[in-house]
Order: sequence, then structure tokens, then C-alpha cells
Amino acid sequence: MMRVAYLCLDPGVPIFGSKGASVHVQEIIRSWRARGADVTIYCTRPGSDIPADLADVPVVVQSIPKGSGDERERAQAAAAAALAGRVIADGATVAYERYSLFSDALARVTSALNIPGFLEVNAPLIDEQRIHRSLVGEDVALEALQRQVAAAARTVCVSQPVAEWVKERVSIEHHSTVAVVPNGVNVNRIRPTPETVGSPVVVFVGTLKPWHGVETLIQAKAVASTDWALRIVGAGPEGERLRELAVSTGTAVEFTGALTPDFIPAALAGCAVATAPYPAMEDANDQYFSPLKIYEYCAAGLPVVASRVGQVPSIIDNGVTGLLVDPSNPAALAAAIDDLAAAPLARAAMSDAARRMATDHHSWDSVLDRITEGILA
Repeated sequence: MMRVAYLCLDPGVPIFGSKGASVHVQEIIRSWRARGADVTIYCTRPGSDIPADLADVPVVVQSIPKGSGDERERAQAAAAAALAGRVIADGATVAYERYSLFSDALARVTSALNIPGFLEVNAPLIDEQRIHRSLVGEDVALEALQRQVAAAARTVCVSQPVAEWVKERVSIEHHSTVAVVPNGVNVNRIRPTPETVGSPVVVFVGTLKPWHGVETLIQAKAVASTDWALRIVGAGPEGERLRELAVSTGTAVEFTGALTPDFIPAALAGCAVATAPYPAMEDANDQYFSPLKIYEYCAAGLPVVASRVGQVPSIIDNGVTGLLVDPSNPAALAAAIDDLAAAPLARAAMSDAARRMATDHHSWDSVLDRITEGILA
């Protein structure tokens, strides 16, 4: 039996949590298990919202003590070494690591056990840490990234900008192992449902942070000319300000708060339209994400109204699976949602097309197939 060591050393990513990164972790683990693999998780932050179907997965935890600056960074590197040691002691036939700062665990494990390793890169973490938080040992973080990519049979990046970021920081001899594989969706867990009777429900799912553009969505609802209800699923640092904006503009909004992945299908059930109102950014390279929410919307058979940024136009076929609008433009967003809210036949056609797109091209099993293609039988 294939024995997979799944490593996530990022203290900001709880394995069993409600954020998008947690969903990604859980779905990749499910796909390995669907292949018949015996998976063990090695992590620094396990989380506590454990889905029933993953409750039997062994979890090895190396906690990182509280701290900051150089102390924190050295603790992350030490945790990577410790967990790599556990993998080596336990044994594995495949190693799969979600890239995190200061970890060289994949390099240690693949070298010691002489097994193939896969490195998954979801974001330019070195840049993010330097810009948004603090980064003392940037040279150490860069060296760890270079070691990891050199050791990986394939480095999988969720978007082309992330792949270019990696290639700019590693030796050219390793560029051929860097591939782009966008995120996916569990098409069995998330399925279409009939729309709720009454006003069409428009939904947003995600962490309430500035780069998700929820402010624009509330402003769009305030200027809408068609009757539709707005549901915002999620929590985050912008939550209070967004609630205040809804009150100050007299906009009726249903805020559900944060939900674990198990409850997302229910939150999408009955909705008519989904939104991804990403804002404009000064640097287009900042739109490096592969949006889990859009794949989930499509799996639920929801037409998607989304900003024309980053990877989004390659996912949403304008006029077929949804509508694309200019970012940070409440009037344009409102007009697009108004059009769909008033056109049930168009919504139904887009719903069918979105579901087909998700099932035919973006299941998590197909994502893992692309990741391992040519390396594992």
C-alpha cells in the first residue's frame, strides 16, 4: 500500500479548520485516500473541526511556541526538522508538503527515504511575510525554498504568477519540475439544489478581508435596481466594518458568520447567484490566487458574477457559466447581478454549464491526477 506523509508546517493553516487553506488540505488528503493510500498528517496546527470521514487519519503534531521575529522563525525551522525526523522514523513511500516558510522537511524526507516528493506552493509566502508581517531571516527562507524545489519530483503552483515567482528564485535546472495546477472542488460534497422560492438569493463565501472585495458587493446591493437578497458567509477582520457599512447604507444583508466546510453546501443551498467581487490592485501580480470559492460555486450549479482579474477569466466563461465585471465597480457589479436576478432561464442555463465545468475539469481527484502524472503509476 502507498503510504503518504502529508506535511503542513504553516502555523497559520489549521488542518481541521474553516478557512480556504484548511479546505484545500482536507481535500487533497481525501483524494490520496480515494486512491487507496494510507495517509499520515504531520503538522504544527491540527485544528479541532474534524470531519467524520477524516477522523481516523493519524495526526502527528509538533507545536510551535509563541514568539516573534527571529525566535519564531527558528522555531518553525526546528519544527520542520522534528517532523521530518518523525516521517523518516515512521516510513513513507510518498511525501507531499504544503509549502511554508523555513521548512525543508520535504528535502530531508525524500533524501533519507529515497522516495518521490511533491511540493505544493499556494502563495509567494516570502513576499507576503515581508510586506504584511515581518521577516528577519529572508535568506534562510529563500534557501529553504530552494532546497525544497530541488528535492521535489514536482513543484505544483496554483497559478502562473506563483509558478513564475518560484522560478525566479530557484536554479534554472529545476524549472522543468515546476507546474501549474489550479485548485479544485469536491463535486460529491457540493451539488446543485433548487432555488429558494421568492427573491433570488445572492451569496458570497470567504474570509472577510480587504482583498475579497465584499465592500463592493454591499455597495452594489445598495444601488441595485432588482429585488435580490444578499447572504455573506464568513468572518474576518473586516466583519464589523462591513456590518456597519450595511447599516449606514440601509442595505439588508444576512451575515452567517464563519462556517466549517461541512456546512458550506447548506449555505449555498437555495441560492441563485454567487459572487467573487475581487478588488482592483496596483500590481496585477498580486492577483496570484486560485479561487476555491469559484470552483465551489460552480459545483453548486450557481452562475458566478466575478471580477475580471487574475485567474478568474480562465475559470468563468463570460455569458456561459457566469458574468465578468470590472473590479471595484459597485454599479457594474449591481447591473450584472440585476440582469441574472431578473432572468431565471439564463440562470438555469448557466447553472447547468457551471456544474458541467466543475465535474468535467475541476474535481479534486483530477487535480491530484495532474499533480502526480508521470511520477506515480
